[in-house]
Amino acid sequence: MDHAGRRRRAADTVADLGLDALLVTSLVDVRYLSGFTGSNGALLLGADGTATFGTDFRYVEQCGTELPDVPLVVDRRTVPALVHAAVEAAGAARLRLGFEAEHLSVAEHADLALAVPTVDLVATRGVVEDLRRVKDDDEVAALRAACAVGDRALADLLPTLRPGLTERAVGLALDELVRRHGADALGFETIVASGPNGAVPHHQPSDRELVRGDLLTLDFGARLLGYHADMTRTVAIGEPAGWQRDLYDLVARAQRAGREALAPGRLVAELDAAARSVIEAAGYGPQFGHGLGHGVGLEIHEAPLVGPGAAGTLDAGSPVTVEPGVYLPGRGGVRIEDTLVVRDGGAELLTTSSKELLVVG
Repeated sequence: MDHAGRRRRAADTVADLGLDALLVTSLVDVRYLSGFTGSNGALLLGADGTATFGTDFRYVEQCGTELPDVPLVVDRRTVPALVHAAVEAAGAARLRLGFEAEHLSVAEHADLALAVPTVDLVATRGVVEDLRRVKDDDEVAALRAACAVGDRALADLLPTLRPGLTERAVGLALDELVRRHGADALGFETIVASGPNGAVPHHQPSDRELVRGDLLTLDFGARLLGYHADMTRTVAIGEPAGWQRDLYDLVARAQRAGREALAPGRLVAELDAAARSVIEAAGYGPQFGHGLGHGVGLEIHEAPLVGPGAAGTLDAGSPVTVEPGVYLPGRGGVRIEDTLVVRDGGAELLTTSSKELLVVG
């Protein structure tokens, strides 16, 4: 991963904002800019591209491995010590210091202003997050590998599905397969929703047993090298009823329309509309109540968000999910989701498991 190049690009934005430096406290943004994977760290990024990292004693050895080229400040009161060091190094009477407004709490802001009164704190938004929207080749490779883990785990799970298994047992088995196939961790809490529970988009696995005639929704993903995969498949336990096939075919058409609409420069609201219009035309618009998708990367949900009210356009090299669903209370639901990378000439599909309605058990 080219962390130094990322810091240079972020520093250009810091300079454009008229700041002397940016204090990065979001651990996700810290990892993006430095490679640090611990639980306590902050990065001070100068407008000239220089960087200083702050952490505590627990991570000194780890920093020597993960970011050996970045000067280190070691102190239990990490953020004030890091800013003090920056003030001393600058030798200026005042320092205009940007901070991540969405990640520094009001209490932390007050403590920092009191501890380092010679710093003018300036709120910023999206300096690092905007850079993270477009992934480089190393990041896409990590996402591709994480998605492949999920594909292999699902392939192993499907032959084991049968009536009598509980949602909880299915979820535990799927989680174990994801780890066995090489994930560092789960990408998020696995969703297993059977029968009428499929009408709840984020249903938590319960002790309900699978029965013939159920639709079963599996929403899961692996985390590998910090990057998150996301995939949803809906399968039938036993031969599906006609209404279930019709509902599945509708969502599959909407999902295909969304995938085919992915293109650089496309408004994210237009992408959502491409899939949503298919569902609305069939009379199920109110039963598709969430956005079409979201970006993925070092976080499972990151920019760009894709929904009817979302702003902005798609960028080449940006990974997004396409996940329409229809949810019928008391009956069940269908959701189909892929992770793709926006490309010129057609999106790159990272989750390759079949999207045919599979009958198992």
